[in-house]
Amino acid sequence: MNWDRVEGNWKQLTGKLKEQWGKLTDDDLTQINGNREQLEGKIQARYGYAKDQVKKDVDDWLGRM
Repeated sequence: MNWDRVEGNWKQLTGKLKEQWGKLTDDDLTQINGNREQLEGKIQARYGYAKDQVKKDVDDWLGRM
């Protein structure tokens, strides 16, 4: 799946995002609203991961979608 499809199906995918990254709140996901950079930033903030690790994790998640 590419990011354009994620943006288009954001509301449907928020449950899957919360399964993967449970520390993200509903408010976080509403604020992110399909923006990949904001998603990566929130994951970094919540989990303390390095930027490169977050990018890889999001790419891995996309590959499983």
